Amino acid sequence: MTNNEKEKTSHYRWIVLVLIFAVFTIVYADRANIGFVLPLIKAEFQLSNFAAGSLASLFFLGYAITQIPAGFLYSRFGERKILPFFILATSVFTGLIGTSSSAFWMQLYRVGLGVSEGPVPIGMGSTINKWFPAKEKGTATGVYLAATKMAPALVGPICVLILSFGGGWRSVFFWFAVPGSFSAIIWYFLVHNQPSESPYCSQGEVNYIKNVETTKEVKQSKKHLSLGWIDRLIRGKKMQPLDTSKKIFQSWNIWGAMFGCFCTLNVVLGLLTWLPTYLLTVKGFSFMKMGFVASAPWIGAIVGATVGGWISDNIFNERRKPIMIIGTILTVGMMLALTNLPNDPMMISIILFLTGFCVYLGYSGFITYPMGLTTKEVYPVAYGLVNSGGNLGGFFAPMIIGLLLDSFNFNTVFIFLAASSALSLLFVLTLEEPI
Repeated sequence: MTNNEKEKTSHYRWIVLVLIFAVFTIVYADRANIGFVLPLIKAEFQLSNFAAGSLASLFFLGYAITQIPAGFLYSRFGERKILPFFILATSVFTGLIGTSSSAFWMQLYRVGLGVSEGPVPIGMGSTINKWFPAKEKGTATGVYLAATKMAPALVGPICVLILSFGGGWRSVFFWFAVPGSFSAIIWYFLVHNQPSESPYCSQGEVNYIKNVETTKEVKQSKKHLSLGWIDRLIRGKKMQPLDTSKKIFQSWNIWGAMFGCFCTLNVVLGLLTWLPTYLLTVKGFSFMKMGFVASAPWIGAIVGATVGGWISDNIFNERRKPIMIIGTILTVGMMLALTNLPNDPMMISIILFLTGFCVYLGYSGFITYPMGLTTKEVYPVAYGLVNSGGNLGGFFAPMIIGLLLDSFNFNTVFIFLAASSALSLLFVLTLEEPI
């Protein structure tokens, strides 16, 4: 074997991706657990649907306001110094939620949890952008997003297990606070800011990550093959990458992606907060049955996010808009299908699985799309803007759904979510596709 061949044997970027998946699954579980114990909290503190929804919404208020500042922090100091601190802080506030003596304190701790967790996805997205070549970014992002749905898929059964031992809803938050503390330490020692700084990444792999995007031969390869009418439909064009924060804030493409992300996350976070309540109150499921059926859409989301990322890399030659368009259209259909769910748990699980698959099929595009518009140095700022505006959907959606439920029923909620996805489609259609 030649020296060049030995240099290329390192594949540490995939270990980094496994760590991204594991760590963000843990972090995301800290926000997702409230949906599964919300009926118990609502009963103890005698909350209205609107007040119960605010417990989920206030997390996203704290989450959204930290996105853009986090982008600047990562651009200046790198992920290794910043990310472990916020992972640890997320665990601390998760534990504090379990100590809440009133709805006020729970609301306060939920804001703190949002502020702590908000910078984490920006660091994860920036790490992917630095550690993966262009042709693998969609796939890597799909795997990363799958973690956001692995969490709710696991949280339901875990919450049911903890509650079955008689610990009450507070013990759920105490147990969920533990893993994040260890994951912060693991991240600091195993994931460096750049592949070139890592002792575990060979020079051959470093060159591979850098050169795939810059070599002349690759620029003439499938990445730049025309997709004909698809490129015309998605408004594909050659574009100079945005290389300053000012250009990012002046770009409609970034703002349009943010608004589209906002509408899509209305759907995701509305379901995450209220689906367990729907299964308990409308379908009459027990806590045990609810815990498993409510995991179905997030299992579908794991598959959808991974498949969507792979398709955008390999079928659409790194174009992100096609899969975003397909995903939003299918989501509209699935939201309308939820207005007429049968009572059979197996059929409900299948339909919810397909719902999660469709929602997340195109969602990875909202993260990878700014990668094609910006340089690596300012990408965290662009992602911070998109994710900040997007997660405001998590602030508004649970409360809006609570208001709808105080006056109407869940069918009205699903129609509202269908309209949100349709609006997301309109924003996506206004974007230009960088080629």
